[in-house]
Amino acid sequence: MQKYIDILNKNGLLKIIDTPCDIDLEIAHLSYIEVKKDSSKALLFTHPTDKNGKKFDPVLTNTFGSFEALNLILGKDSNEIAKEIQGLLKPKKPTTIKEKLDFFSKLFSLKSALPKRLSSRGQCQEIAQNEPNLYDLPILKTWEEDGGAFITMGQVYTKDLNSNTQNLGMYRLQVHSKNELGMHWQIHKDAAHFFHEYKKAGVKMPVTVAIGGDPLYIWCGQAPLPKNIFELMLYGFIRKTPAKLVKSLTNDIFIPHDADYVIEGFVDTNRLKDEGKFGDHTGFYTPVEPFPVMEVTKITHKKNPIFHATVVGKPPLEDKYMGYATERIFMPLLQTTVPELIDYKMPENGVFHNLILAKFKECYPAQATQMMHAFWGVGQMSFVKHAIFVPETAPNLDDYANLTRYILNKFSPKSMLISSGVCDQLDHASPNSCFGGKLGIDASIDFEPETVNLLSDDELLAKFKSINKNLLEVKQHFTDTKNPICFVKFDKDKLVKSVFDELCKFKEHFKILIFVDSDARLNNLYMLVWRVTNNIDALRDIFINDEQICVDATRKHEWEGYTRGWPKETNCTRQVVEKLIKKGLLERDEQLFEKFEIFG
Repeated sequence: MQKYIDILNKNGLLKIIDTPCDIDLEIAHLSYIEVKKDSSKALLFTHPTDKNGKKFDPVLTNTFGSFEALNLILGKDSNEIAKEIQGLLKPKKPTTIKEKLDFFSKLFSLKSALPKRLSSRGQCQEIAQNEPNLYDLPILKTWEEDGGAFITMGQVYTKDLNSNTQNLGMYRLQVHSKNELGMHWQIHKDAAHFFHEYKKAGVKMPVTVAIGGDPLYIWCGQAPLPKNIFELMLYGFIRKTPAKLVKSLTNDIFIPHDADYVIEGFVDTNRLKDEGKFGDHTGFYTPVEPFPVMEVTKITHKKNPIFHATVVGKPPLEDKYMGYATERIFMPLLQTTVPELIDYKMPENGVFHNLILAKFKECYPAQATQMMHAFWGVGQMSFVKHAIFVPETAPNLDDYANLTRYILNKFSPKSMLISSGVCDQLDHASPNSCFGGKLGIDASIDFEPETVNLLSDDELLAKFKSINKNLLEVKQHFTDTKNPICFVKFDKDKLVKSVFDELCKFKEHFKILIFVDSDARLNNLYMLVWRVTNNIDALRDIFINDEQICVDATRKHEWEGYTRGWPKETNCTRQVVEKLIKKGLLERDEQLFEKFEIFG
């Protein structure tokens, strides 16, 4: 880890915080706000403490906090790695002696992708605790209502019951006691599949968690590789040198020799314990649920370790940059399933699995619909809730304003495909855990929509209030298109659908109505995208009346049939932010605070 800290520092991408900061909220809040800045930096906290004054080893956050840092960690641009993968998937037939030698050289170099197991101890095992005590590690508490402190950058290494096939995943890990960690692996993860094998066999499952070392390990841990492919093979492919692994001291799991910390143990497959709640990358708290528990048998570390952590919550955060690399590097693999795919984008304010934009080469009618089903059937793409497909003539996918206008000028209810399928276990909008509604939009067909008889926001609101006084505010966006989007702030006193049905008496004045709660900011499109894509289930929350569409992106309540318990948003604690400002560690930037709804 120290090597990459030096690299970040040399390139002006590191901020060193020598002022003591509390591992309870302070470090997390400062990191959360820093990564939202235009020129964000990694933060190295040299004097972490707790409320009792206990001192800890240094903590590093926001390692992947910019595109510059991402490229330095990868050692190259993400698109270069994608080209290498594409060259292997679709190799050009060599014709000259030089091309043949280059081709065989490329194949030969793949041997570096295979991790190398060392017989000696690693740097990660220089010091071993006599008795494992997780409370000696600077594990952060991020949000005020979190169930406790969580390891957020843990590399979780597991293995198949019947072979030496290892897996690397990245899961949140709650500290239950000095020697117990909660294992929040979702039901679709490889580690969860391994868990069920061990449970069926009636034996404990070995698990080792590594923290720190080369930060590329972390990115590989969240990479959407096919099942039974050890993620550190991708590390070797990118680094052009194999990952060097050493055996854990108390189980048979192999971990990187250069990790800063190693936490070893076993999971009793007959034991579950409530985990959470926890503010997650969706920007909402996930509920308390039972998950497996790792019984820690050994903790080792380097002589001068640095604890690696990240912060999750409302976008944009560190996962914006990690997700960009995943998006670019894995496009060639996605194109093997969807050959007509030209490009795709996962906007960070759609928290990745909630929204995907795709551009394709149109070859035949209904092709976009076919591609939607293909996406929803491929690996982690199957968890995507909302997908918009545009033809190659559309603006660039990251030109959000012009792309939106392009779509709205062609859009009709006929453009929509509403379906159902699996969804991320963290999704709170669906009526059921792990499956719910999906929406696909085909923007390759111009349905030549009619224009709207626009009114001003005040005039439209006056008409709406004549129907329901709890309609507090309206704001129309993209009024220069044939399908303006009208956001409606609603202090909900009845079903949105019934209000929409009544408002349709004014339908010549609107096309798309999106209802949001009274605490939403109607001028903040970035956060509105985050709010809407999180809060809707397409099967339940989209209503159509002729050419008019209504989207219910409000909180759902038990009185309207929602029984799962709607979660709170992750908001910073004002007192903590004020304390950081008073310490001189944070600038009072009200514009930034409002832009990203820091306090809700």
